Amino acid sequence: MALDERVSGSIHKYAIKNAYEYGKARVESVLSKVLSIMPEAKADMAALRKAVEEVVEKVNEMDAEWVKKEYEAYAEEFGEEKAEKDENSRPKFVLDGAEEGNFATRFPPEPSGYLHIGHAKVAFLEQKFSEVYKGKLNLYFDDTNPEKEKQEYVDAIKEDLAWLGIKFDSEYYASDSIPKVYSYAKKLILEGKAYACSCDHETIKKNRFGGIECEHRNSDVETNARKFDDMLEGRYDENEMIVRFKGDMKADNTTLRDPTILRVKRAVHYRQGDKYIVWPTYHFNTPIMDSLHGITDVIRDENYELSNALYYEILKTVGLKAPRMHLEGRLNIKNNITSKRTVQKLIKEGKLQGYDDPRLVTLSALRNRGVQPKAIKDFVLRFGMSRVSSTVDISLLLSENKKNIDSTAKRLFYVDDPVEVSISNFAALGKSSISIPLHPTNKDLGQREVALSDRLFIRKDDYAELLDKGGLILKGFATLKPVDQKGAAEGIANAVIEGNIDRRYAAVQWISGNPIKVRVLMPLPPLREDGEFDIDSLKTEEGYAEAYVNGLNDGEVIQFERFGFCSKHSDENGAYFIFLSK
Repeated sequence: MALDERVSGSIHKYAIKNAYEYGKARVESVLSKVLSIMPEAKADMAALRKAVEEVVEKVNEMDAEWVKKEYEAYAEEFGEEKAEKDENSRPKFVLDGAEEGNFATRFPPEPSGYLHIGHAKVAFLEQKFSEVYKGKLNLYFDDTNPEKEKQEYVDAIKEDLAWLGIKFDSEYYASDSIPKVYSYAKKLILEGKAYACSCDHETIKKNRFGGIECEHRNSDVETNARKFDDMLEGRYDENEMIVRFKGDMKADNTTLRDPTILRVKRAVHYRQGDKYIVWPTYHFNTPIMDSLHGITDVIRDENYELSNALYYEILKTVGLKAPRMHLEGRLNIKNNITSKRTVQKLIKEGKLQGYDDPRLVTLSALRNRGVQPKAIKDFVLRFGMSRVSSTVDISLLLSENKKNIDSTAKRLFYVDDPVEVSISNFAALGKSSISIPLHPTNKDLGQREVALSDRLFIRKDDYAELLDKGGLILKGFATLKPVDQKGAAEGIANAVIEGNIDRRYAAVQWISGNPIKVRVLMPLPPLREDGEFDIDSLKTEEGYAEAYVNGLNDGEVIQFERFGFCSKHSDENGAYFIFLSK
């Protein structure tokens, strides 16, 4: 049976594409592609396979120039197909019920720690939706827990968000609106929908678990109002009196079982000082703040799903308009830590260097390591909006980052585990330096001058190959040939340099002239597979780098050839680098 002309044309087209991209066309690849776009071709698989085999054989007989010309004839079609594929695979950013031109959301960090990549995901999603729906994005500091919050964290959060490039239409703080929250609490008390409770923590916990009403639940309105006023006037110490929302003690959803909405905390607040001693809880304060600030759509962690009922119930009871709620799955990085409490504990114990420790996925750590804001944005948005939590390896983020830095990162030489080589014919070379490009394709980066001397350093493994193969290419310079086969064992090996580059040998990085001794921090994920902290997750290597590194700016990302991308830093001991990725 003769194949349809359209099928025959597709076989030829995709055989050309396969050969152009991979050097040789493969039968299975072409066959799979044709079937994916023309499933009806399965009707005669024998004839289809035979036709594919014949075309692939013919295409593979042709030279690269012929394949290139044939490919160019289809270039426009391939471009359109790629654009369509990219469009179809791109996440769709849609929020149920959201309205264009009538949209406002907020990014709500609590200033009790540093932001991490999970926060970045939410922030970029909210920025994206505010663009899609032509609305507003607000920065809301949820700061009603004076024991944990600090100005240091506020400043760090704002710095991280500015670094990400996220701009906000307004900025506000929960602690600036405490009197408003008091007024809603008083309203609930006077309407018999909230009450003062002096039960101890264990009794409250036991009663809530058992669905048992507190003995104070049915106290009269006047008693509850007086006790609330006494709280405000400082007549109770911490844990002596709280205010609870009158929910449903028999509810299956335990968040509705008379939750605490106000409590006494005498710690000095970083922003309000000792102005207040009664502080609202997150579950009471947040819905009120959202409604008062005109938030129409809230993107919330899926773990808050059960709390949504309380969120809506509080707004309904105080008579405020409720925003739409959208749940979003959490993004986790495999074998890493995002818990503020855990990070703070490890820093206190000296196991982590700080919030910018390069093993972490805090934004300050990623910035310190050399990850670019655009890479983070592209990485987190690839997941789109989903209620499904995901745990991914950090290599996916680092791969995205490589796309951003590969064309602009300067290429330099670094030699770890060095062997010193003495150049016997150095004087005859008649050169004191050579010029080497800073990038193989980005000519705008220019050249760097590399000083030469009668000694140089190469890696120990490369020296072994020098002896085994009889030569190496000193990248960007010349060919190195061994003279003394026993040299390395005696401390300094001997070699000669030949001006021509002999392509039979491998090209290696090398250091000559004035080598700079540098340290390279090698970060690994901080947790082992069993979830315990890995004490060996940050190691330091030492080696020689070329003198050009002294002129690099702190934070600049470069590539040490055949080693990896690194970011440059300085301390009292001189230059050091943090390994980023291969």
